Amino acid sequence: MSHASGVIRFAVLTVGFGFLLGCGDTRVSTSRPDRDVIVIRGAGSTFAAPLYRQWAEEYHELHPNVLLEYDAVGSGEGQKRFMADAVDFGGSDAALSDEQIASVKRGVQLVPVAAGTVVIAYNLAGVPNGLRLPRDVYVDIFLGKITSWDDARIQKANPKIDPPNVPITLVVRTESSGTTFAFTNHLSAISKAWRDGPGVGTAVQWPTTHIGARGNEGVAAHVARIPGAIGYSEYGIAERAKLAMAQLENKEGTFVMPTADSGHATLLSAELPANLRAFFPDPDGKQSYPIVTYTWLLLYQQYADAQKAKAIKDFVKWGLTQGQRCNEPLGYVRVPPAVEAKALAAMQRIGN
Repeated sequence: MSHASGVIRFAVLTVGFGFLLGCGDTRVSTSRPDRDVIVIRGAGSTFAAPLYRQWAEEYHELHPNVLLEYDAVGSGEGQKRFMADAVDFGGSDAALSDEQIASVKRGVQLVPVAAGTVVIAYNLAGVPNGLRLPRDVYVDIFLGKITSWDDARIQKANPKIDPPNVPITLVVRTESSGTTFAFTNHLSAISKAWRDGPGVGTAVQWPTTHIGARGNEGVAAHVARIPGAIGYSEYGIAERAKLAMAQLENKEGTFVMPTADSGHATLLSAELPANLRAFFPDPDGKQSYPIVTYTWLLLYQQYADAQKAKAIKDFVKWGLTQGQRCNEPLGYVRVPPAVEAKALAAMQRIGN
């Protein structure tokens, strides 16, 4: 791909996702590059793709000499390309394990740059946004034990709503996905049947009939067009698809809608450790939304090209500071100040 086509690709995708321009630093450089363009290539999370593409476009306007290309291929594939030294950075909602990190000769630095909520979205005529789903109910829906929307347990949780007698159609991810990891990590934490069955993973064997889709956008698109469908997706993507989203019962027994505030409450329920890798399989707190995940940039600690290393560090620092303004408008959660400080400190480990 040429440098010009990379810029056009970002512009087209920005329009397609309905991104909000100007959410970062509003100063725009009008100068032309006075040296060769530095191309930084990344791949991975579809969950975070709208944010990364927005950052890429705004950062390029501020720094015309730096062009970022990002392929939304899923967290699993992003991890593979990163570990194979095929990209300059990866994007993953499942981070990397200690074993994976140890296998990368150039060293790895995980950097949490945003967080997001995983919503359960549905398409049910006559049923408004905010259907209440108790913990045992949404587990059993995805286990295939509840197969119709007029199930007595759904009705009991929603006495003012009369769900229709419509079959439930499950929509799930087909490729290796960080969103799937976050979703199944939560289901395993709250259900022995799930833990002993499908378990946790970026890809699992779904225990019942389902429709597969690629990417968060694919899940949202299928749910939007199939009456009776239900699926899991990143909040911002589900919102832009105008999908109804369920209130989920959290650990404290509270039914919580996915919002920036409920996502932030989840992030504050646990301290980020020194390795910058934390998960929230079943968070504490009455106001916490139960399925929230950080999304990480996977960086090498050593880059052969000093100029590229500096460009990557500057971009990530911008994303952790100015770029955070984009998070909430795009449906993500800003990282807490303490996490931002730890992530910025970790950038000192990046060199050449």
